[in-house]
Amino acid sequence: MTCLPGKTAKSLGLVIDLDTCVGCQACVTACKGWNDRGAELLPDENPYGPEPSGVFLNRVHSYEVTPPDGPAWIVNFPRSCLHCEDAPCVTVCPTGASLKRAEDGIVLVNEDACIGCGLCAWACPYGAREMDEARGVMKKCTLCVDRIYDESLPPEDRQPACVRTCPTGARHFGDLADPDSAVSRLVAEREGYALMPGMGTKPVNRYLPPRRKGPGAAPVLAPLEGKATGLAGWLDRMLGKL
Repeated sequence: MTCLPGKTAKSLGLVIDLDTCVGCQACVTACKGWNDRGAELLPDENPYGPEPSGVFLNRVHSYEVTPPDGPAWIVNFPRSCLHCEDAPCVTVCPTGASLKRAEDGIVLVNEDACIGCGLCAWACPYGAREMDEARGVMKKCTLCVDRIYDESLPPEDRQPACVRTCPTGARHFGDLADPDSAVSRLVAEREGYALMPGMGTKPVNRYLPPRRKGPGAAPVLAPLEGKATGLAGWLDRMLGKL
């Protein structure tokens, strides 16, 4: 089911706490495990070579922050599809394979209609699309849509595999269109960020900033020539405020 750009009945998404994420990769492993079932696999073309390649719907990056008056520390930054309200991947898709569901706002790919042209990956400013070279189709985070609505599972398991697995409780799932939901209240209390809001995509997912404070705390994302842009630039500016 598709919908035109605009508000949906719900806006299901993730809230990720950068203060408590330890970069353990449990969310990456859980995502891979849940989506590697049956015929719908996430292939690894060259998992053990010098240049490993494969399909991951969730990735975790780590950045070093080096305050001038204190020891360095690490910020771990999980990244996946943000299920944008105005998703450019949906707009550019020539076959309608990329769609945003009207009932819950989840952005999905209809693999039967996907021709693997890569336009959605080009349009996504967050690098959230993954090409399945084996099948010639694009894949992305689905918020475990086949899991969250599965009434055969216990209620506590009806959430994305990454959320259910996170050992530090750094990942939260819920309806961000509902101001009274637990995730919305958490975002309000912790002043959660939208990722790169200047892109105009209105991402649903939110990040809770690290609570560590200190003068001059800036991440070592350089040596980059000139000012960092994109994901690195946004994270650079956010961490520079700490």
